[in-house]
Amino acid sequence: MAATDPVTSPAGAQDPAKRHECIVVLDFGSQFSMLIARRVRELNTYCELLPYDVPRERLAGMDVRGIILSGGPNSVYEEGAPLAPDWVWESGLPVLGICYGMQVMAHQLGGKVAPGAEREYGPAVVHRDHAAPLLDGLPADFEVWMSHGDRIEVLPPGFAGYASTANSPFAVMADPSRGYYGLQFHPEVAHTPRGRDILKNFVRGICRAEGTWTPGNFIEETVEAIRAQVGSDRVICGLSGGVDSAVAAVLVHRAVGDQLVCIFVDNGLLRAGEAEEVVTTFRKNLAINLVHVDAAGEFLAQLAEVTNPETKRIRIGNTFVRVFEREARKVEGARFLCQGTLYPDVIESGSHGKGASTIKTHHNVGGLPPDMKLELVEPLRYLFKDEVRRIGEALGLPEEMVWRHPFPGPGLAIRCIGEVTPEKLEILRRADRIVMDEIREAGLYRDLWQAFAVLTDTKTVGVMGDFRTYGYAVAVRAVVADDAMTADWARLPHELLSRISNRIVNEVHGVNRVVYDITPKPPGTIEWE
Repeated sequence: MAATDPVTSPAGAQDPAKRHECIVVLDFGSQFSMLIARRVRELNTYCELLPYDVPRERLAGMDVRGIILSGGPNSVYEEGAPLAPDWVWESGLPVLGICYGMQVMAHQLGGKVAPGAEREYGPAVVHRDHAAPLLDGLPADFEVWMSHGDRIEVLPPGFAGYASTANSPFAVMADPSRGYYGLQFHPEVAHTPRGRDILKNFVRGICRAEGTWTPGNFIEETVEAIRAQVGSDRVICGLSGGVDSAVAAVLVHRAVGDQLVCIFVDNGLLRAGEAEEVVTTFRKNLAINLVHVDAAGEFLAQLAEVTNPETKRIRIGNTFVRVFEREARKVEGARFLCQGTLYPDVIESGSHGKGASTIKTHHNVGGLPPDMKLELVEPLRYLFKDEVRRIGEALGLPEEMVWRHPFPGPGLAIRCIGEVTPEKLEILRRADRIVMDEIREAGLYRDLWQAFAVLTDTKTVGVMGDFRTYGYAVAVRAVVADDAMTADWARLPHELLSRISNRIVNEVHGVNRVVYDITPKPPGTIEWE
């Protein structure tokens, strides 16, 4: 991942770093950089990810308690290798270097880094040689996840080694008098079981962070920020029914009440019964002003004969903007537009910083038509999905909405491979309903990040009774993840997969084969398109 630029503060997104103690992660390009920030936030401490070469001025007004140097793909002894700016070492703040970040610390403070005799990738056992504040409460030996080719050969002046592995004599180094610590392994990943304890020792112990980043504080501050920005004007919210837009809408409604008008564009690409559920929840249960727009015909017309997935996304996005714009113009006095944009949306859309590539276009990232002249309200732009769910629970949203699996903006269009037709959508909805029903019945819904059916564009020969069939193959996708930046396929019980397969081929006309997708992300994405 490319180094990230700081996120701007649109209306309703009060900059938490100006109101809370903060840990800054300097990003050297590790695939786990975002995960470090998430782990710190799980300790109720706000954390912001910034480019490794961020100027000192960017931190003005922030209550920074410590700095973490992320991992990265470079070697410090290579010409032009990225290094930490001098202000890091002049700040007097505690610093934790992780993997490449540890090597940066050693290199810049007078130690020596060299290629290791053997590379370490995967699990390893760390042996704690000495006690140190960073390792408080940890056993003498603990499992970690390694991902490095270089290692520390000579420690910088003032440092000592505190732990080792079979291939790394300095798996942990530290100069406690200056608050400098280095880890050759990755404490932020799930494969380092005691990694949370290590990060807690740094954040809450060494950095003295008190843990004020809580749902209650976030709600109070965000409502205050929305009121200050919106004043007496009206706000339009593009509502999808997912947890992100729902939480954003409820926050805005709590702030400005009936000044909010939610517009639910039904694109005809939703799951079975979803449109009816959205209308009932927001109109009856939450008493929020909701405009329901049935635009299924417009969207399907735009998708006729389209098979390229990015073309689908673009056409759906453009149609959404056109329909939404038409309805928004009917709301008299509207000045603001509320969106449920999250930080990972910004990351994947390549709009978060220099060098970022576009993995796939997100419909709620990328701006508005110039002539709409609506100012954005994005109260969740700083948050990860798990934080949004915590906010939703604190706001009193129903559990089935808070824990609803993420659903892509283009909907079933990107789970229907090839051309999208009403007939194929109906097959997909019926198969998808079976997948969800069985997973809920097995009590596994909350354990999964996402689960769904995909209608492939492949037809296969089958036999039903005494007759030859030629029907679609349906793929089942179920993944576990923390924030969707990475994901792994879920090891569903074979009995559950058997029930799903039997029901789909027997109950969904036109399908005669079911396969299970066991591809992690990366190299795949969670969605098929």
